[in-house]
Amino acid sequence: MASRVGLDWFLLALIGMILLAYLWPELGVDREPISLSDVANYGVSLIFFFYGLRLSPEKLKVGLSNWKLHVVVQLSTFILFPLLILPLYTLFKDTPQELLWLGVFYLAALPSTVSSSVVMVSIAGGNIPGAIFNASISSLMGIFITPLWMGLFLTTSTEGFDMGSVMGKLVLQVLLPVVLGILLHRYWGDFAERNKGRLRVFDQIIILLIVFTSFCESFAREMFSGYSAVDILLLGAAMIGLFFLVYFIIMAITRLLGFDRGNQITAIFCGSKKSLVHGTVMSKVLFPGGNMVGIILLPIMIYHALQLLASSIIAQAEARRKGGE
Repeated sequence: MASRVGLDWFLLALIGMILLAYLWPELGVDREPISLSDVANYGVSLIFFFYGLRLSPEKLKVGLSNWKLHVVVQLSTFILFPLLILPLYTLFKDTPQELLWLGVFYLAALPSTVSSSVVMVSIAGGNIPGAIFNASISSLMGIFITPLWMGLFLTTSTEGFDMGSVMGKLVLQVLLPVVLGILLHRYWGDFAERNKGRLRVFDQIIILLIVFTSFCESFAREMFSGYSAVDILLLGAAMIGLFFLVYFIIMAITRLLGFDRGNQITAIFCGSKKSLVHGTVMSKVLFPGGNMVGIILLPIMIYHALQLLASSIIAQAEARRKGGE
């Protein structure tokens, strides 16, 4: 009965992770005796290694040559999002909500996620090579484009931003495992393909861990303090509304361009996501005031959580639909 209305074990587990994070946030924040965030990071690297094992050089070449998909994803990430939020500036300028609007615009200027985007594309049955390429390129482009967008409203210099550290993490956590997997495809590719069902469960477990640690950080840092329940609900409604607005715009564009199902799924999931990792790292330089950072990060924290929930539900539904077909 629960499955018929979309409440499968994965969705129920997501809700359970949020509840557990609220009751026991220290579990996801403390680094002793073990850091769950580090476990999630290692899990993400393993996910990309297994993706590489399932990618033959021929599939990879076809995926990277799909320039229409890449253009749609990158324009959605860095142009569509900011242009949807930018007109609202006149409504909030010189009001108590101006700083909150700045946080929403900061969210809109951020690059796409890497790990969760590719995982969701994999679960839904989309174009995985295209997802890996676009999510990775988005992360690199965001290092330059996000500060440029924010420069319209900030005078803070971005000098000192550790670009090398971010790029190094991207290479070690994403690019290197994928390349290693591709190199070993001829030896272990069949094994990965035979066990893709088990690997899908592993993907879901890592997503649950990411959701749990993200919410633990939110509750531990008291990101929701200072706001009433009504304020949080309204901001949450706005963030989920933004997600689905971009979702349906990208869907309409991909249908207009005649994308097949796999490329449409990749465009939607990669083009509608925003990176919490880049948001928190860049905020330390772009917004040096401690009190300011808390408010600025609130929209991305809420959007990050809601995008995981919404995209997980959609990915599971797409997986069931593909199985039915």
